[in-house]
Amino acid sequence: MNTSPPPGKPARRALGRRAAPPASTAPDLREAVLEATARLLADRPFVDLAVSEILGSAGVSRGTFYFYFDSKQAVLAELVRRAVAQGHAAAGPWLGRPADPVAALRAGITDGARLWQANAPVLRAIVENWRTDSRLTGLWLEQMQTFTDATTAQITADPRARQSLAGQDIPAVASALTWLGERLYYLAATSTPPFDNEDTLVSTLLSIWTSVLYPTRTDPGAPAEERHPRSS
Repeated sequence: MNTSPPPGKPARRALGRRAAPPASTAPDLREAVLEATARLLADRPFVDLAVSEILGSAGVSRGTFYFYFDSKQAVLAELVRRAVAQGHAAAGPWLGRPADPVAALRAGITDGARLWQANAPVLRAIVENWRTDSRLTGLWLEQMQTFTDATTAQITADPRARQSLAGQDIPAVASALTWLGERLYYLAATSTPPFDNEDTLVSTLLSIWTSVLYPTRTDPGAPAEERHPRSS
């Protein structure tokens, strides 16, 4: 069977399939592509970013670029995975079943806000474009689900939070809290008032999370043990 492309139409390389790397390709060139893309995203929207601009900024050839990545979407995906890994590290204290979950939440939310600011160009790009490409859609839903799953596991392991949500769909609540965080962090990363103020952002998210998970924690009339819930 003839598998040649129709006359005048170039053959299309399958996604993920790579040609042999150029002889001069070095491992750090992949990092150069990633760094250049993140740098360029600080100045222009992802939709307007051309691969040729990445090549020029990174100082790599087209062959080198396509050895490591099949598209600019693939570059963004890797940058997003790295930022999400940092996000999980920031949430680690609360996910580790701390003695004072509210203090741990505050620390995690604060670190998350600063993480979004540090990675604002990349995270703005994925939030603004994840519905424009099926691979980015799958990537962002998958990455957000990792936060939802971690939150669900933490709630399920905490008797006090579980009691607070008695009769409710815990994964749905965890998903709502996760996506709320994504939206407010995004607004902060785009300098949208009032969430461009870190204190306002952190206090708002903390208030919502604690009112859902630890409602007695903020009740000044509750016994000390209820005001400072401890995970079992």
